[in-house]
Amino acid sequence: MSDALTDPQAVSALRSVAHPVRIRILSLLTAQAMSAAEVARELELTHANASYHLRVLHEAGELVVESEEKIRGGRAKRYRYVVVDAPAVGAPATNEDRIAYVHAIASDVTRRQAQHHRGTGQMSDIETWVAPEVWEEAVGLLRQASDLLHGRAAAPRAPGTKHVSASLFAFEMQDGTEDPA
Repeated sequence: MSDALTDPQAVSALRSVAHPVRIRILSLLTAQAMSAAEVARELELTHANASYHLRVLHEAGELVVESEEKIRGGRAKRYRYVVVDAPAVGAPATNEDRIAYVHAIASDVTRRQAQHHRGTGQMSDIETWVAPEVWEEAVGLLRQASDLLHGRAAAPRAPGTKHVSASLFAFEMQDGTEDPA
């Protein structure tokens, strides 16, 4: 096992997200800031469980504290997920981190698929070879779609909205002739 996986201070942000509950929290907090109590109610978690996962995500640099408010003699932080292409806090992601993340996403997509409703959508899978300019165009379009959905995410059950799911994975693969580093 690599040092990045055994040193708690060196865990990549990607590895910290690699949990189905944390994936759901990030999706939820894309649209609006919420407290641990609100996250717990929305995702049907205990308050302690929601607080724990929020703390892990915040320490990994995945969430920002948008505000704090006084509640019953204490302070409640309201967290928000802001999607940016900035360097992550912690160690760089390893392939082991990416695989853990994919496992967490696969688990959550399986949960989401159980809620699939007939309507518009797109499923696709491909492993192929394309010209570099085709690859760059495809990645640009996927990034555009992701930015659109993240940028216009609405609060849960907001009037006039649809509950949707989108998971995008696109990456260059080794063909056996390249150095895996």
